Amino acid sequence: MRLSCAYAIALLSLAGPAVAAQPPGLPKRVGTCVFSTVRNVAARLEDGSGRPVPESGTSISLANGLYGVSYSRVAAAQNARRGDRVLACLVSIPRHCPPGDDRGRIYTTTNLRTMESWTLPDSQHMCGGA
Repeated sequence: MRLSCAYAIALLSLAGPAVAAQPPGLPKRVGTCVFSTVRNVAARLEDGSGRPVPESGTSISLANGLYGVSYSRVAAAQNARRGDRVLACLVSIPRHCPPGDDRGRIYTTTNLRTMESWTLPDSQHMCGGA
């Protein structure tokens, strides 16, 4: 089920914990949202021995396959824990991308435990980039 962001937040405020957290996939249209859970929060890079490089930025992945990344440390995302329920909304899709290059979609995600939000792209580079 795909929900508009406003509708999803209103539904959440009425339903509270009774709303199912089953990941329905990624939002396809700007302004639509989905519920999911946090799978992993990490630094953007690891060193040669697999240890995180904290100053390299933030990466976060959700159970529905959504991935967000930043060259900066994003405190709201770093505060998330594995299993936290989230509401992820598609806020931007780049235009004029080469066929098959879907990078650069931007999502705003709200952690329903902390009520903190972050906005991140799904790739380190926009479509057509490196």
